Amino acid sequence: MARALPWILVTPGLAAIAIFLLLPLGATVATTFDLSDPFGSYAAFFADDFARGVLIRTMRIALIVTVIAIVLGLPAAAYIARCRASWRSVLIVCAVFPLLTGTVVRSFAWIAILGRNGIVNEALVGIGLISEPLTLLYTEFAIISGLVYLFTPLMILSLVGVLENIDRDLMAASRSLGATPVATFFQVTLPLAVPGLIVGSVLVFTGSFTAYTTPLLLGGQRNTVLATFLYREAMVNFDWAAAGTIAVIMMVATVAIVLAMGRLARRLNPEAG
Repeated sequence: MARALPWILVTPGLAAIAIFLLLPLGATVATTFDLSDPFGSYAAFFADDFARGVLIRTMRIALIVTVIAIVLGLPAAAYIARCRASWRSVLIVCAVFPLLTGTVVRSFAWIAILGRNGIVNEALVGIGLISEPLTLLYTEFAIISGLVYLFTPLMILSLVGVLENIDRDLMAASRSLGATPVATFFQVTLPLAVPGLIVGSVLVFTGSFTAYTTPLLLGGQRNTVLATFLYREAMVNFDWAAAGTIAVIMMVATVAIVLAMGRLARRLNPEAG
């Protein structure tokens, strides 16, 4: 009985995973295969110039958002990790504040910022840099701006915990050996922060790659991404085979990118793997 107890305890969780995760995924994959032409739906997807363009656009946006989140999140997390404990809590709350509001609310806020009569255009026209409003809304730039605002807090949270645990004596030793602050950051802090970068990059990339509401509201119909493409095929065209194909491609692409990030991280820091 004692040997069977662990299996008895995990059985409900395993059953829930099988019923609510594995079975739906299996059903989704099954809809993409036809006995007469098992891989016909995938061949049709990659033969379609529009579908390939949507995949490339989605991948490009997700990678750009991830890189920008790292560039913005790493210095912010390093500063928060070095603050006093009382200030650290306040700064973390400020950093995660975008996560406390709904996605639709955040997207409409960016519409007010980037619209033709928005804050940015009015400011640029007011100071004389432009004579007429720029087209900032319903562009890839608008999508990237909204996703960076949405997911950078996840990067900061992933890095703060790692940077807090870095021994300050290592940085003091680096400086005592003649390294500049910049050299200390790139040769000591950054390699030790790789585990946090892995987690943060995975969270930001997967969130950006599968985002639906922000690209729909800020990108419009001219900047279709895989999530909005999937919705259109399933709920507008009622082509469930095409929608399932897009879903499987999204899953495979996400797993491939995550594995590539992990491999790159292990090369930068073998202990991070």
